[in-house]
Amino acid sequence: MQIKRRCPFAFNDKSLMMTDLIRIFTERGDLAHLALFLWASAASAALLFTLRELASASRRFDDFVRELSRFNRRLSIFDKDQ
Repeated sequence: MQIKRRCPFAFNDKSLMMTDLIRIFTERGDLAHLALFLWASAASAALLFTLRELASASRRFDDFVRELSRFNRRLSIFDKDQ
């Protein structure tokens, strides 16, 4: 009886789970590549999170400066009247 071995990169039936992926790497001895991939994925996720937070902080600071400018314009109108 011959055992059919499916292609490890076939995504036909969505049955390739994380355990299958880890098994594929361990059979080939590519644990270093798996560790590198996981590290790179985590670093990329952290970078995306940081950039999103930085963009949000920049937007909040821009809103603050805009409101401060509006406040100063309103205040300068009252100073000119006196």
